[in-house]
Order: sequence, then C-alpha cells, then structure tokens
Amino acid sequence: MGRILNIACLQTRPRADFESALAEALALAEEAVGAGGQLLTLPEYCGGLETDGFKLKPPAKPEDKHPVLGGLRQFSKERKVWMVIGSLAITGPGGKTFNRGFVIDDAGNIRNRYDKIHLFDVRLSETEVYRESELVSSGDEAVLAETPLAILGYSICYDLRFPGLYRDLARGGAEILLVPAAFTKKTGEAHWHILNRARAIENGAFVVAPCSVGPVSGGGECYGHSLIINPWGEIIVDGGGTNSGVVQAVVDLEEVIIARTKIPSLSHDKKFFLKDKIKVEVA
Repeated sequence: MGRILNIACLQTRPRADFESALAEALALAEEAVGAGGQLLTLPEYCGGLETDGFKLKPPAKPEDKHPVLGGLRQFSKERKVWMVIGSLAITGPGGKTFNRGFVIDDAGNIRNRYDKIHLFDVRLSETEVYRESELVSSGDEAVLAETPLAILGYSICYDLRFPGLYRDLARGGAEILLVPAAFTKKTGEAHWHILNRARAIENGAFVVAPCSVGPVSGGGECYGHSLIINPWGEIIVDGGGTNSGVVQAVVDLEEVIIARTKIPSLSHDKKFFLKDKIKVEVA
C-alpha cells in the first residue's frame, strides 16, 4: 500500500455573482466528500466571473469579507476536508484586485495564499483581446503548501505557459502541481491537454487542473476538461467540455518517487547561459 489520496476537481460554471458561485461549489463539494474526497480543488475565479466583451469583471471583496471564501472555509471545517480554492478576486490597493488562490485545511483555516504571477495579457485575434493586468495586480512569490496529504505547488491558469515556475516548485519538493484555471475555449482546444501533460512529465509530478466550463456572462466561454494527470503524463480523468460536475480519482503519491527515479531529470538539470549570439547571414 502506497500513499493513497482521493482527489476531486469541482468543475464549476463561471457564475456572475457570489451567491450562485458558492451554491454550486458547495453542492459539488458535498458530492465529492460523499465519494471519499480528501483534497477538493476548485477553478480560477470560482467565486464569480463575468466579462464586458473580453474585459474581465469578476466580483471582488476584501479577503475578510468575501462570502465565497467564508462559505468554503466553513464547509472545510464542518466536513473536515482539505480544499484548494483555485482563485477569487480579492480587493487590493489602487482600485485593482488580486487573483488569489487559497489552501484551506480540514479545520477551515487558511494555510497558504497564492497571488497569480503571470497575468493573461494576450491578443488571440483582431477582436479577441484580454488585458488581465488592467484589473489585477500580479504576485511575485511562488508558493509551496506542505500539507499532511501531499506537498502542493501552486499556480493559476496562464502560469501554465511558464515551465520554469513548475521546475522551481518541483525542485522544492512539490508532489502535486495545482493548475486551477478558467482557460478560454479557443486556447484550451489548442493547448490545455498538452501543456498540463508536459508539466507532469517534465517534473515527475501529479497535475491537478480544475477548469471552469461553459459560457461567461458578458462574453467568452471556458473550456472545462478538468484534469488529473499522473507523473508519467497519463490522463487519469478528464471532466469534458460540456457539463459541470465532479472529476475524481484515487492516486498513489508513491508514483512521484517512481517516476523521478526512472527519469531523474530534476537532479540532472543544469544551469547554463547563452555564450554567443548566433548571427544569421541573409543573402
């Protein structure tokens, strides 16, 4: 018998208000706990998300007054379960917010906070343009959560495209890489599965990636396909791109040691610097 852990991704829909976001999260959390869930994970902006065209407008509150945070902390306490609140919009200084995730223990306490480092400022087409930095202040600290269940490495959505962050988390001991997201359908169809599998393979770690699913009030659509991936890069479960629900799997954390023993790339990794620029002569 290895180190067995029952993990659940709660694949919620992007809700426009706190009340409906919390109601859906609690219903799915109850279902996951009923199926033996020990670590429940939620998507990015699981406390509410809407847009004005392609401008993000998640409802925000200060941390100590956020109703979704308070409701989920109470659930963790009552049901004695660990929870990863993918992220909430938390009021910050200067009229901006933080895209902040939380690790909640089985007594309802906040054990860790993570402010999203890489913000989604992209142009997908002439008309589809996102500027998360207009609303959000970025974080600048990577976060490892050392829990009795596992060592968790935190990231959020667009962070997925920056492999150096995950390398540092894995070197720090992360056994599970968390990727809560509200990936757009367009980018999700192109890159979601392959990027999550790559992060698992590169680092010999489990990847747990809860992603919201369905249309966003005001425009846009989230991709869904919440994933749990093993350290060999195999997808254990996939939540699909249509419905909300619980995506759940029982994993053995000893697989992390096995994968890192077979392919010890973390210990083989070397720092190097580009010595010379390559000059290309054009005829």
